[in-house]
Amino acid sequence: MDRKPPVILVVDDETHIVHVVSLKLTRAGYQVIAAEDGEEALELALEHCPDVVITDFQMPIMTGLELCIQMRQHKQTADTPVLMLTARGFGLDDDQLRQTNIVEVLSKPFSPREILNRVEQLLNIDSGVAVIS
Repeated sequence: MDRKPPVILVVDDETHIVHVVSLKLTRAGYQVIAAEDGEEALELALEHCPDVVITDFQMPIMTGLELCIQMRQHKQTADTPVLMLTARGFGLDDDQLRQTNIVEVLSKPFSPREILNRVEQLLNIDSGVAVIS
């Protein structure tokens, strides 16, 4: 029985970041869909129900935070875990995090390997195989 690879939605208005992260995840066997802003990402998330979303915070039209808040309001994406990418020195407060499914905030610049490791950890948690300590 063939199992479909997990779907990862990568969202960033910087195309080189989308390219690097998508390439790393695709080579690791994931199906990647990409968006350039939060509005496009929300449409794709509702259509494809990704297993994990990786999004930048600062984007035009709809920020990553607004995307995460919107995703929480839809049944099909309410529990989708999100990795948030932010510029150095920028943080989210506890109230903002409580409104979302953001499980981790990573500062730019980041290592594509680190992103892959975080995705693998998240997917293992969902399958009950491992727990992030």
